Amino acid sequence: MSWNSVWEKIFREQAWGKYPGEELIRFVARNFYAAPDRSAVRILEVGCGPGANLWFLAREGFAFAGIDGSSTAIAKAEKRLDDECPGWRSFGELRVGDMGNLPFGDAEFDAVIDNEAVCCNPWDASKAIYAEMARVTKPAGRIFSRTFADGTWGEGTGKSAGHHAWFCEDGPMAGKGFARFTTLDEIPVLIAGFDVRSVELLTWTLEDRRHEIREWVILGEKPAGAGPTT
Repeated sequence: MSWNSVWEKIFREQAWGKYPGEELIRFVARNFYAAPDRSAVRILEVGCGPGANLWFLAREGFAFAGIDGSSTAIAKAEKRLDDECPGWRSFGELRVGDMGNLPFGDAEFDAVIDNEAVCCNPWDASKAIYAEMARVTKPAGRIFSRTFADGTWGEGTGKSAGHHAWFCEDGPMAGKGFARFTTLDEIPVLIAGFDVRSVELLTWTLEDRRHEIREWVILGEKPAGAGPTT
């Protein structure tokens, strides 16, 4: 079963991602709440799913774009925004498309977001996606990436799928297709178009502390003098 068909099934059958995480809210608040005109701040989310983060951005008055490979996810995001954020189409856009070939021009966005979407792609494809994210980000623009860290429950279970990747039988990615886990030293290589500003490790447990979920929260900045990233 392909990546898209797995996630199409998930988005059709499950309620998924209704509200943004605290770390994403904090990233937006610290970087952009003081902007004199929030509508002039444009933020892109790759792998936006049914749009929890875009819903938050719309309610806070930011311009945004979202892209996802799942037409079901985009349809759900559009419906929620239509129902809860009237007028959003005047400052936001949603597209079904390929994260590795973003349909946007160079340096269009003040920030880009990856909320555990890029980690559903192999190593080389992930580097290409982050390079595309850097390309469409303005110089001095920001990246927020939340991604599964090595040591997360489920890593190493199921069928091996290449560089630090599995079709997991256990853990949060069980039944969700391809999953790649990132080590700390890989982060600067993955997001090479950005300077790493901070990396935090989130951990939480399940089943009375029997299992641990580990996630990197990566914040970066595109160098101010950087040209288009190829």
